Amino acid sequence: MKLNWTATLLMTLVGVIQAQQPSTSAQDQQQALIQKQNLQKTSLVKNIPFENIGPSVMSGRVVDIAVNPKQPTEFYVGYASGGLWYTNNNGTTFSPVLDTAETINVGDIAVHWESGTLWVGTGENNASRSSYAGTGILKSEDKGKTWKNVGLTDSHHIGRIVINAENPDEVIVGVAGHLYSANEERGIYKTVDGGKTWKKTLFIDEKTGIIDVAVAPQNFKIQYASTWQRDRKAWNFKGNGEGSAIYKSIDAGDTWTKISTETSGFPVGDGVGRIGIAVFDENTVYAVHDNQNRRKVKEEKGDTKSLTKEDFKTMSVEVFLEIEDKKLNAYLKRNGFQEKYRAENVKHMVRGGTVKPIDLAKYLENANAALFDTPVIGAEVYRSDDGGTSWKKTHEDYLDDIFYSYGYYFAQIQVNPSNKEHIYISGVPIVKSKDGGKTFESISAENVHADHHALWINPENPKHLINGNDGGVNITYDDGYNWLKANQPSVGQFYAIQVDNEEPYNIYGGLQDNGVWVGSSTAEEDVAWHQNGQYPWESIMGGDGMQVQVDTRNADIVYTGFQFGNYYRLNRATGESTYIQPKHELGESRYRFNWQTPILLSPHNQDILYLGGNKLMRSMNQGTDWQAISKDLTGGGKKGNVAYGTLTAISESPFHFGLLYTGSDDGFVYRSDNAGGSWTLLSKDLPNDLWVSRIVASQHAKDRVYVTLNGYRWDDFTPYVYRSEDRGATWTAIGNSIPMSPVNVIIEDPKNEDVVYVGTDNGAYVSFDRGNSWETFSKGLPPVAVHDMVIQSKSNDLLIGTHGRSIYRTNVEPLQGLTNALTEPLHIFPISDITYSKNWGNSWSKWLAPKTPGTLLKVYSKKPEELVITINTKEGKKLYEFTTKADRGLTYVPYDLSIPKEGKKVYEKEYPDDELTKRKNEKYYLPVGTYQVQITNGATVASEMFEIK
Repeated sequence: MKLNWTATLLMTLVGVIQAQQPSTSAQDQQQALIQKQNLQKTSLVKNIPFENIGPSVMSGRVVDIAVNPKQPTEFYVGYASGGLWYTNNNGTTFSPVLDTAETINVGDIAVHWESGTLWVGTGENNASRSSYAGTGILKSEDKGKTWKNVGLTDSHHIGRIVINAENPDEVIVGVAGHLYSANEERGIYKTVDGGKTWKKTLFIDEKTGIIDVAVAPQNFKIQYASTWQRDRKAWNFKGNGEGSAIYKSIDAGDTWTKISTETSGFPVGDGVGRIGIAVFDENTVYAVHDNQNRRKVKEEKGDTKSLTKEDFKTMSVEVFLEIEDKKLNAYLKRNGFQEKYRAENVKHMVRGGTVKPIDLAKYLENANAALFDTPVIGAEVYRSDDGGTSWKKTHEDYLDDIFYSYGYYFAQIQVNPSNKEHIYISGVPIVKSKDGGKTFESISAENVHADHHALWINPENPKHLINGNDGGVNITYDDGYNWLKANQPSVGQFYAIQVDNEEPYNIYGGLQDNGVWVGSSTAEEDVAWHQNGQYPWESIMGGDGMQVQVDTRNADIVYTGFQFGNYYRLNRATGESTYIQPKHELGESRYRFNWQTPILLSPHNQDILYLGGNKLMRSMNQGTDWQAISKDLTGGGKKGNVAYGTLTAISESPFHFGLLYTGSDDGFVYRSDNAGGSWTLLSKDLPNDLWVSRIVASQHAKDRVYVTLNGYRWDDFTPYVYRSEDRGATWTAIGNSIPMSPVNVIIEDPKNEDVVYVGTDNGAYVSFDRGNSWETFSKGLPPVAVHDMVIQSKSNDLLIGTHGRSIYRTNVEPLQGLTNALTEPLHIFPISDITYSKNWGNSWSKWLAPKTPGTLLKVYSKKPEELVITINTKEGKKLYEFTTKADRGLTYVPYDLSIPKEGKKVYEKEYPDDELTKRKNEKYYLPVGTYQVQITNGATVASEMFEIK
């Protein structure tokens, strides 16, 4: 007994240690930001230009909107992970204003319009799976040209910022705090000196922060704040607790009193969830509440009701066998049981003892059951007309179909500044009430996304609303009957991207709450589609878009889907869509599928598809039939309301069919050498309990494999990157020199085995020595979360899928050759052929700008220096010469293919039959032919030929 007790105690202690995995300190996070800034200055690739190629039409999650009340065509929009954007033409165009800051993750924004001072609380205030942490409070006194961190660096997530309109140095900040770990820097903070110093004026505990702060109009002293106790883990989310409540201050936030007491009429206790507040005046206050207390179960009379899974949990075999076949079949069909499970054969299985009645309930149970099946009260609206002393619910019935199961994601309320009976609730639809919350109606529309997070009401014209949601910005001038869409910024939140081998190739990607889209690599991101009626990207799947695989033999065959393993085989040529999620057998535990379930087409046979649940599934016929080819390759899951103990990464070696690797969300890495016949655990010496974000079997060496682990779900931002040269038997850590940020993806370059790319929550990196050292990308690429990367081999294009700024592209041919160029003092890379056009320098109307050609001369220099660049005929006759400054590393020099008048004379002397004509823009351009580019630093000369065809 003593030995068993000791073993139990040790196991308990181990569980406690694992549950208390340390989060990254604010000091380490700030040091990492300095490290990255220094790397950007010295990086060999700092001049590699990245182009944002969209898409933009589906937009991304908005968290806040700040509108100039005196000029409402001017406003700022804060996107959860896409930065801060500015418009002064009513959303026709936007400009990013946070890209030069240390992070673009936004929780809340506030603007002092008279001075142009901007405040950004970094770190999203929602508690989503991808609500990224921030670095504190950022402030700009020059409308976003420069930014300064003014404190609260360990806050992670900011709920609300409120500025005193009469004294802009007096600011109240509600800090929600860490999402995945406990911390003390949460609560209400106040500054009276513009952020130089802060005073904590309200603190509940290490797991309870502030989600909303609202101030009485015309009286900054009267303030209300809602506290929110929440705790997210990879396997469970609890968005309610004793700490959730409403507090009031009557001295401008210096002191606070809890006003949601047992005698107030407002809910109290463990079931209190997220609360949003709207203040009409010093007396009238509204609160919307995500009530997580359970509803009273209604008793249904008679036995005619439909069967539910609850019925089978306590049912005896005898009672089960007496159920009418028709009634049982209705249950089986309604709940998606496989066709082979019908009343007659299920009863046969029960009679034989291979299946029990409870298995018909377990067949439907998974980790999300508590999230989707739990009958909670949900959205409620309360009103106080005595300054929060007493509260009364405004409605009698349940407010269904507003929060659904995601009350933690919404709970915001607004009141019309000129009519206290007019209120709005942001939820899955956005709804309004004109009778003080007694009744509601939806004001959503076909061109308005479903999930809403921000609403501004024009105080001068209350029918003018600006709404922010998971699909961007919408504007109405008739109180929500009709909406305009203002989705010009490229702020898509991609989970995964993919390319095919068509010419031109296509780009695919799955986005947060915006489905799966595909577009041509030649698609232009502009407004021309407004005229032709065809946006160049096409939606091919709804829901939260997930991974994509494309058949290399026929690009019309696409595998993709939405959250929790709901995958389909699409035939884009015929429009056919086939559901292909693997099904467990009756009597077995239901498969667990991650939010982003991994899929993989075998590089050896494009009929073979792999899909990861908690086991690895394989289909030999394009997903029609499935076989589990492994045991449970995870730690077995944990009790909670989020799917956990699931596979997150799959890879198969291109050298050997069946040399398979898997990674899980709880840190297990496995390898099979025999197509799933047996499995070897590879993660014993890797850090425990981390999310395996990527595993990559090398395409250059059979025994090489890379793996990345992600500690984001512990608030651990260490970059865990490893390489193995012996199939995972031993690992070498190669991420130590990457500035601290969780790693989401690693890929090899397809043409140079020494070149490896990594994407983190704060940017992208490249290594030229298989990960021993790293260079950071920065030109055109903001500090955004990089979720996925892919290289289109034919074009040598690197595509970066970001979670907040859509897709970026750059050509990596120079990087593929840089390992050789590093030994030279000066090098110029090959120049792609250029297609000549007689329209260069011309336009069809004098009112339009002429078309201008151009190419980039890609140069490597061992040190910063001035270079002389000469454009010659193929025989070496000089046509044009200019100088440029080169940095250490790669420098891209733009050249517009023009030559001066002197060069024209030289050319025509060499080629007297080919006369050059001046274009409308007063320039002469190189005609069809072959030319030489020569560069020199005075000591070394390098040259390269190029052709205009």
